[in-house]
Amino acid sequence: MIPRRASLNVQTALRRQAAVALIGARQVGKTTLALDIAERTQGLYLDLESRADRQRLAEPALFLAEHDDRLIVLDEIHRAPGLFPELRGIIDRGRRAGRRTGRFLILGSASMELLRQSGESLAGRIELVPLHPLDALEITSQVASANTHWVRGGFPDSLLADSDEDSAAFRRNLVRAYLDRDISEFTGRRVPAETLERLWTMLAHGQGTLLNAAKLAASLGVSSPTVTSYVDLLVDLLLVRRLRPFHGTNGDSPAAGRLFLRRQRRAVRGQAKGFHANVKKRLVKSPKVYVRDSGIAHALLRIEDYTTLAGHPVAGASWEGFVIENLLAAAPLGTMASFYRTQAGAEIDLLLELPGQTAPWAVEVKLGLAPALSRGFHSAKQDVQPAKSFVVYSGDERYPLAKDVEAIGLKDLAALLASQ
Repeated sequence: MIPRRASLNVQTALRRQAAVALIGARQVGKTTLALDIAERTQGLYLDLESRADRQRLAEPALFLAEHDDRLIVLDEIHRAPGLFPELRGIIDRGRRAGRRTGRFLILGSASMELLRQSGESLAGRIELVPLHPLDALEITSQVASANTHWVRGGFPDSLLADSDEDSAAFRRNLVRAYLDRDISEFTGRRVPAETLERLWTMLAHGQGTLLNAAKLAASLGVSSPTVTSYVDLLVDLLLVRRLRPFHGTNGDSPAAGRLFLRRQRRAVRGQAKGFHANVKKRLVKSPKVYVRDSGIAHALLRIEDYTTLAGHPVAGASWEGFVIENLLAAAPLGTMASFYRTQAGAEIDLLLELPGQTAPWAVEVKLGLAPALSRGFHSAKQDVQPAKSFVVYSGDERYPLAKDVEAIGLKDLAALLASQ
């Protein structure tokens, strides 16, 4: 078993909350991690895809009351959404009896249903912990090389397969399972599998490009709202990442937003080259879209080995998406991610707003061993004034690339983020 860093996050969350939801895509390793935790804590594991275990929960209050001194692991919770109101009552009764923490570990393969249900029924009683595919900090050179990890992605059965052919077969089968069964199960509605597969493949071809729903809709022969709803679905299933543009007032970082806007106003007053009075009008407003796991993206593109990938036009964009996913897996919980781009060409691939820090970290991604910075990066850096600036490239050495900009390998930057 490859130790997962999320294991510590789960155990910490169980010590402070009654219920913890472990969220991750199918086959990402949730069950393996949960079984390990249950074994070490003498917990009870229930697989809700098993008819026998579902029958044991026919009267959930009675059954769970018999095991109220143990951690209960509920796998594939989407199979029994009616459990959430029952769990709320059990948790509240346990709190009154002095059992406030470590009651339930809930596993979900999609964010939407679990988040909706927990928001309705378990508000204040549940903590969410994400489980990403295996990342650069979890994989040693004895397990797989960096290039193998990039080609095959982070799903354990794909990464650890005996051959590239076996790995590709696993990923193709996983794609088919989502298209033929899982999507309809999670959504409760029929989605045309062929159309969704074409959209998914188009997103892989356009890895890291701005989302243009109208253009995709024209190619698929559907409406723009339909494309948007399908992208929403893939995002909710944790298969696609929608990276939003940085506008200086992102999410939960008001301090960073105020700092950014103050700098913009000062630049405008100083008549800095390229600035305009209405800064937001010159910023790109569309999100960028990535197929989250590089191995799934390569399966959709029929790329099975490193030689094929290295010569493919999508290689640079694939590397960018791979780096972004690994960095976000390593970053502290609560980190806000975005990109910066203006109509004039100023651009930073990834901005990370870390909890408690007033200025973001800027990350540019370059495939190859001799990274070079563009004028657009320097211009964007002047706009944003990041606390730290890095260029992640394909090598391992760490060295200054320009003033206040370091070239760094993926694993080193991931380790630096994890230490925060």
